[in-house]
Amino acid sequence: MSDRLPSDHDAVATHRTSLERVGRTDRSKVLVPDEAAVPTDEVVRVVVDGRTCHARVETNLQGAPEITGAYDTPTLARDPGDGENRLETWVDDADVTVGGSVLLDVVTEGFKYGLRAPGERTVYEATERPSDSLSSIADGLGED
Repeated sequence: MSDRLPSDHDAVATHRTSLERVGRTDRSKVLVPDEAAVPTDEVVRVVVDGRTCHARVETNLQGAPEITGAYDTPTLARDPGDGENRLETWVDDADVTVGGSVLLDVVTEGFKYGLRAPGERTVYEATERPSDSLSSIADGLGED
């Protein structure tokens, strides 16, 4: 049985940030504060509405990191194609609004994060970051 970690635990760093629109589209994005130290241009795990998803954290034109989607697999996070964007589903169902605040939890720095509405409490499955050697093997399997 894995360990469970509540969002209000001392081991979880929480950052208030904003939910914005991607340009003039209907799609949403989460601005990532610098102090959250989320790696850019990498795929990380993001827990959205209790579901562990994968997101590629990209930098916008101003150089700020942002999350524009959360997908079921790392491959879909890199190349969304027809994959369902769980971030959009969460925005539609949660008590959050574009232009408003959301909370970004750092569960495992550089590896696993969580998104939740302000005032909401959740419990995460504690997950350790895989060793670098295992990560490099996994990355190599995804390349052709």
